[in-house]
Formats: sequence, structure tokens, C-alpha cells
Amino acid sequence: MEQYYEGIGRRKRATARVRIMRGSGSFVINEKSLEEYFPTERDNKTVTEPLGILDTNRSDYDISVLVKGGGVIGQASSVRLGLARAILKMDPELRMPLSHAGFLSRDAREKERKKPGLKGARKAPTYTKR
Repeated sequence: MEQYYEGIGRRKRATARVRIMRGSGSFVINEKSLEEYFPTERDNKTVTEPLGILDTNRSDYDISVLVKGGGVIGQASSVRLGLARAILKMDPELRMPLSHAGFLSRDAREKERKKPGLKGARKAPTYTKR
């Protein structure tokens, strides 16, 4: 098997394991093509953003992704982070461009838990005087 570089990305409840290797340009997510798994333009663009940093063409690399948990946006963002980390392992000299583009920083925002006596995490029931 050919040498691959792996990166793990997380966002909200989603986790993505991304592997990148030299190849024919296939982009597979959970055994589906990129366009099949993320049909919207927004998610498609989010996932492929780190590839713009690479000097060579996207068709020079095979990318396979295993993504679990979360929703569509969380999964797309986790794949982006995992892909950026895999590219960094492949070529450490790309750290600065990836970092300046914001692809190496994890978005740590998580859903806040609901507290007892409240309607949500922070919303309280309406106060009534009488």
C-alpha cells in the first residue's frame, strides 16, 4: 500500500479521519463521492478549501474520509480541519499559509447543556409577579 498522511478533524459532535495520498484525484467520503455526500455548493467549498493552498492540482491526490457524528455543517468543518492537518503532515512547510487561512485552528464551540428549571441552556421561564 502506498504512503498516506492522516489528519483528524473535529467540530461540534462530528469527527473526521482524513487520509491523503498521491493518486488519481478521487475524493471519497464514507464510500461516497464528494459531490454525492456534500451536494450543496457551500459544504463542497468548505471541504475543499485547504486544497487551494497546495501548489499542485487536486487531481494529483486521492483523499479518503471517514466521518461520524454531528450534522452536515459540523461534518464539513471537521473534514476541512482533518484535511488541513493531513496536508501539514505531508508538507510541513505549508504551516504558515494554512495557519493564516485559519484552517489549522479547531472551532471549539459546543452546544451548552440545558440547566434544571430553565427552558434551554439560558432561557428562563417568563417571570410573573402575581
